[in-house]
Amino acid sequence: MNNNLYSQSGPWQLLTASMGQLKKYKYEVAVISTSATEAHNQHLPEGQDVLHTSYVANEVARIAFEQTQSVIALPIIPFGVDCNLMAFPLTVHISQDTLNLVLLDIIKSLMSHGIRKIVILNGHGGNDFGPFVRQTQCDLDVHLFVCHWWKVAMDCYDQIFDRPDDHAGQMETSVGLELFPDLIELDTAGDGIARKYRFEALEKGWAKTSRDFGKVNPNCACGDPNGATAEKGRQYLDIAVGRIAEFLIQLANEPIDADFPHEK
Repeated sequence: MNNNLYSQSGPWQLLTASMGQLKKYKYEVAVISTSATEAHNQHLPEGQDVLHTSYVANEVARIAFEQTQSVIALPIIPFGVDCNLMAFPLTVHISQDTLNLVLLDIIKSLMSHGIRKIVILNGHGGNDFGPFVRQTQCDLDVHLFVCHWWKVAMDCYDQIFDRPDDHAGQMETSVGLELFPDLIELDTAGDGIARKYRFEALEKGWAKTSRDFGKVNPNCACGDPNGATAEKGRQYLDIAVGRIAEFLIQLANEPIDADFPHEK
């Protein structure tokens, strides 16, 4: 696969579109991608989340634009909430408050250009936009939607993968092998076995905490990459991209009325 993010540039991609192109269309939906720059075991690039989320964002915008001529993807925000991964080299952390403020300014800019349907396409589990979306929709005349792209095809996960993946395991490694194989160093992958909690409530999941990845294992991993293949990555990407693109198409074609986004 050609992993050049700009190999299919066009008016669905703000980073490469010219003003002349942008003037030709009335955009209804904007995709803002969020990610992180952090460790992913020993074998995946620090920009894993940036790279795969950028691909998904640009691909879904391309497909949706071809159907609607009114969807555009913005350049990705490459840093996210990573305070619990600072034990690993050159992890870059920005607080959720900072990320929210950046998003708020971007949203206000989009609104000034007439775009009121905005999808936050998230590629990092540490980013949490629930409270931000709730408050912003109360404060501004805008409709926000959050999509964690890697969760979109979870109902098909077991049909493709044979090992669970919480961070840098078989699924993420497979996606990397499909999109940027030259950056994957499988022979250096470390153990992804996470240390268990001492409390049953945390192990069973009815009580939650924030994981300090430095205490989980020395590889910043929660998943086994063994068995990862580019074919598995392509299968999962195809399902997720197809579903997200269809949502964007529906969103672009649906007018905003008093009941939006609910049924009349």
